[in-house]
Order: sequence, then C-alpha cells, then structure tokens
Amino acid sequence: MSLRKRARAIVASLFALAFASSALAAETFINVLTGGTSGVYYPLGVALGNAIGKTIPGVKTSVQATKASVENLNLLQTGRGEIAFTLGDSLSDAWKGSEDAGFKTPLKKLRGIAAIYPNYIQIVARADSGIKTLADLKGKKISVGAPKSGTELNARVIFKAAGLEYKDFAKVEYLPFGESVELMKNRQIDVTLQSAGLGVSALRDLATSVDIVVVPIPADVVKKTNDPAYLPATIPANTYRGQTTDAPSAAVQNYLVTHEGVSDDVVYGMTKALWTNLDALAAAHSAAKAIDPKHALEGMPVPLHPGAEKYYKEAGLIK
Repeated sequence: MSLRKRARAIVASLFALAFASSALAAETFINVLTGGTSGVYYPLGVALGNAIGKTIPGVKTSVQATKASVENLNLLQTGRGEIAFTLGDSLSDAWKGSEDAGFKTPLKKLRGIAAIYPNYIQIVARADSGIKTLADLKGKKISVGAPKSGTELNARVIFKAAGLEYKDFAKVEYLPFGESVELMKNRQIDVTLQSAGLGVSALRDLATSVDIVVVPIPADVVKKTNDPAYLPATIPANTYRGQTTDAPSAAVQNYLVTHEGVSDDVVYGMTKALWTNLDALAAAHSAAKAIDPKHALEGMPVPLHPGAEKYYKEAGLIK
C-alpha cells in the first residue's frame, strides 16, 4: 500500500472512530422524573433538564410528569429514569421497603444526589366551608393527592397525628393538585392537602378564584408524628391571596436521587448542573431559592452516588 493510501486509510479510520464516539455520546439519555404539571417538581424538572443538557455534552434529556415521589422511586429502581425528585419520608420508606407506602420490596438500587428544598404540608379550605382547624375537617369533603403519592403519604401521617382517619371525612378524593383545585372551585370538595414548595401554582390559582383559609398544623401535632422527617414550619402570611397571617405547618425535605446503574460521569454532570444553575431553577419556581449547597447532604436516607460524591469532594463539601 502506498504511503498516500495508507494515510487515507488512517484518516478514514479516525473519522469512523470520531463518528462512533459522537454517536455513542448522543445516545446518552437522561429522563428527569418529576410530578404533576401543576406542582413544583415539574417546572423545576424542566429547568434542571435544560441545565443538564447544557452541562453534559451530547446528552438528550426528557422531563416526565408523574405521580411524584413513590412512582418516581419505583421507576428509578427499574431503570426507567436517571434522576428524580422525591420526598424524604418516601425515600426512607423505599429504602426500607414499606409496602404500605407503595414499595413491595426494599429499593436498594437507589442512590442519593442532593437534599434540595423543603415541602410544606399545606391544608387549604374554602373560606365558606367553615373550616378553621384540623378538628373542623371531620365530616368534610377532601382531596389528599394521588393514591400513595408522597403527598398522600404525608396526609396519612399528619391526620393520624391529629387523631383523624379517612373514615372521618364525608368524602376522600385521591387527585393531583390541579384536579383537586378544580373540584374546590366547583364546590365539589371543601379542602385540599398539598405537599409542595411554598407558592405552588395550583394553590395560587385557587386563591385567585375563591376565598381560602390555610388550616394550621400545630407544632404539637407535628411532634406526634414521631417521625424525624417531619419538622415544624411556618407558611408566611401573604404566601397566597387572602392569607393575612402566618400559619404553622409541617415540612419534609425533598431530595434528588438516581440509581446505581447510572454512570459516575453522568451523575457527576447532573450534580454539577444542579449546583451551577440555581438561578435558573429559582426562576422556574421560587421554592428553589431554598436550595443551598451547605445542606446538600443533610439527612440523606440512601447512599450517595459515587458521581455525586466526586463533585462534592471537588467542591470541598466532602473531605
């Protein structure tokens, strides 16, 4: 073979190798598992998906609306997503394998990425329903979130601590945030419980349509949950139209998680995308303003993914 032909062959081989490498990179697919479109997870998931696409070369991202925490964790366990939002109590239940919470077996493939912002358990009633306290909920029509969603699990815990059971209500609907609000507008239910960041769009929408009451969850009720994942919190006055005073509530930390089958490099990139694009997340929803790298590893109920650990070591958050 002549020198010229040999050179051409080498160049052709290099092009083929470059093409194969770029094609392989383009096939890296990241599915972001969120929640209902009227909640907080979804807009944050869209912003996070965009940030990941900009941070990791050659990846394709998609954002999937789901029933949130429980569904997300089960999807991760089966490899049908690469990164997901979840409530901390659901994550703990998944790791242990609580069947009552929606996990038939322990989900041991789950791996942590970051603690993000707290969810506030927000119980909101129509003002004309006469509901002012948790005791007033007896005999009323309520929506508690999608079945076995993180929100619905929160509802069970809080009502049990308050001495209430689902049988105490006139009617229980298991609906996502947006559908719950529509039923309230149409006077088909009296109250909705929504576990979300402050200023969730569904409740903002409700408050612009009807007069509301934010039902307080006293600190002693939060204590009676006997669950360290539940912390006393406050929904500040004027979070929603017509809410003129602070309302005591309960908060549960949210986390971003992945699974052991996602490569270290991809998880490193997803972790970096989160912490270097907080402004974009805050622009997508105000709840993201509470995301702070100082608290990134607090209370993580599952092992940290090695890719996330690498990022935190570089950032000086892990020695």
